[in-house]
Amino acid sequence: MSVFSGKNLICVRGERTVFAGLDFSLEAGGALVLIGHNGSGKSSLLRLMSGLLKPASGTLSWDGEETGEDPEAHGGRLHYVGHHDAVKPVLSVVENVSFWASLRNGGAAANEAARAALDAFGIGHLCDVPGRFLSAGQKRRVNLARILAAPAPLWLLDEPTTALDRQTIAALEATIARHRTGGGMVVISTHSDMELDAFQVLDLADYTVRQTGLEQAS
Repeated sequence: MSVFSGKNLICVRGERTVFAGLDFSLEAGGALVLIGHNGSGKSSLLRLMSGLLKPASGTLSWDGEETGEDPEAHGGRLHYVGHHDAVKPVLSVVENVSFWASLRNGGAAANEAARAALDAFGIGHLCDVPGRFLSAGQKRRVNLARILAAPAPLWLLDEPTTALDRQTIAALEATIARHRTGGGMVVISTHSDMELDAFQVLDLADYTVRQTGLEQAS
């Protein structure tokens, strides 16, 4: 059974220590929900987990091996869906998702996987529409379709319900449940309630470093 864990993590952005002394452990089939006020470090922690940021101190491990020892292998086992819109405006919807699928599936398989993923999120009818014509909610669904088009055991989702209607949120919840049933893991940063079974909660406020007056002024 795979285990993804962090030990005594410290995150520094600019000259500010965002959080310190943070530990977590997530097993196959598990879900970890990140909560905390804006600026508490939820997005930063997800970026550390994905390898896009390096911790100032502490370790991230997969099955006991530090992820930094083989960042390419770690990148291959995860999907990170962040705040920013990753939809290319000149590419069609299916081309956008096929690009990501092609990193793990070849040729026609990538296209088929992309179309199936778009259907799962209710936007299969938009396959040939250029990205620039999509609404905010449609772009969010295209981004989320990547997690189905190119399977990976670890999903890192930063505010995934932003701009989604209730029906699409329900589809996402069902997708997450199936992923976990198959042994997948998910880490979610969210300000809204989601229907998840047997999840852990990590409150980033518990690890926030109190700044001194001089540090706040700087």
